[in-house]
Amino acid sequence: MKTNLKIVDLHVHSTRSDGSMKPSDLVEYAIQKGLMAFALTDHDTTAGIEEAINAARGREIEVIPGIELSTEYKGRDIHILGLYLPYSNLDFQQKLTRFLDSRTVRNHKMCHALNEHGIDIQYDALLELFPDSVITRAHYAEYLLMKGHVKSRNEAFDRFIGDYAPCFVPREKITPLQAITLILEFGGIPILAHPLLYHMGNDALDELVSLLATHGLVGLEAVYCTNSAADERQMRALAKKYNLAISGGSDFHGTAKPGLDLAIGYGSLKIPSTILDELKLAAEMKRKKQ
Repeated sequence: MKTNLKIVDLHVHSTRSDGSMKPSDLVEYAIQKGLMAFALTDHDTTAGIEEAINAARGREIEVIPGIELSTEYKGRDIHILGLYLPYSNLDFQQKLTRFLDSRTVRNHKMCHALNEHGIDIQYDALLELFPDSVITRAHYAEYLLMKGHVKSRNEAFDRFIGDYAPCFVPREKITPLQAITLILEFGGIPILAHPLLYHMGNDALDELVSLLATHGLVGLEAVYCTNSAADERQMRALAKKYNLAISGGSDFHGTAKPGLDLAIGYGSLKIPSTILDELKLAAEMKRKKQ
């Protein structure tokens, strides 16, 4: 459904990570939803961006080349979004590849752990089943469901691959500061994704945002699919405290997250294009100060 308000969605996933829609199909769907722009932010990869940009060529929609980097801070999984990245830059891709190598090592270890728990699974089989994708735990859950080992994706996480399940293998990750440095080095806009999902407590979250802001963080994802009105006010206040711009996204994954839709989240999400304008302005001001 289209709206007179110009809206954007700055956090979207495709089949190139753990979403269910191809990048080109996302473009068509985004146009149907009345978006003027969306950021393709697959986990740790920019592999789908060229397809999406080609599909958007000559259409009234902007595809923002982005990424969602998985990082670690004090034992917690922290996600940093990067917008307007030079996805075809060889130096950028080489650094990203070195980062992804740790994910491959972890996937081999998880396959080994699952085999020890009576599940016949090989990493090559996952790659064959999910071609051109960065393999995540969502793919393991889908595999376990397809093979009849579990009755739901949630059961797969609870019994086998969740953070506290027997087959979970932590991955060596870069720090949030390293992610921010990488994004800034190549002219991108670093954003802290869904801060409240880390369940850190107010003081710990404040400490994290303060640290990231000192090292060049530009934005904070305050407008998010699971945020209540009170949550959003809290995140806007935190962003203001550290002179950060606001970002917003649905975190759309297609059928991988039932009930969560592009542009509108769970029904009430609305991200005006002014948010994107202010992010660009904030990034430009930081560059001038450097």
